[in-house]
Amino acid sequence: MPELITPTVRLHEAWLESRDEWGRGVHQPGSGLRLTDDPDTHAGFAAWTRRLVSEEDPAVTPEAGWVNCSYRWVVEDDRVLGAISLRHVLNDFLLNAGGHIGYGIRPSARRRGLASFAVAEMLTAAGKLGIDRVMISCDVANEASARTIERNGGVLEDIRITHLGTVKRYWITL
Repeated sequence: MPELITPTVRLHEAWLESRDEWGRGVHQPGSGLRLTDDPDTHAGFAAWTRRLVSEEDPAVTPEAGWVNCSYRWVVEDDRVLGAISLRHVLNDFLLNAGGHIGYGIRPSARRRGLASFAVAEMLTAAGKLGIDRVMISCDVANEASARTIERNGGVLEDIRITHLGTVKRYWITL
């Protein structure tokens, strides 16, 4: 049974296996991985997971241009299947393109309903944070993601060209 868990150093090897399936240097939506992170070493992985956990704390001021965010990994039997993030507020960039929620499922775990499960769980978390409307976007060509968002109540607002490419922007009222 899949579950959403807080990032942990315990799953370092499992996370590396998932990352390698995506491909080194490939963007993993929802993971919070930045170019400056070093997930390959134990120390670097520990620092990255510490940052991910700390960004959830509203008492922690995020880096310039970033917002507080809750990160979760989609895990089953200690296998990392994907990641999802819930941004607590929208800055201009997120309002235009990124949205409150970003997610990605590793290629071998797709078409199992994991993204729908993870989005539904994070919508519940958004409600607990007092967020009453959630914006989620996806690449205009990503039909599977569009279906996931629509299954979770997403209503298409528009399609626009952004720094992330051409995206569909959806709103979900909680």
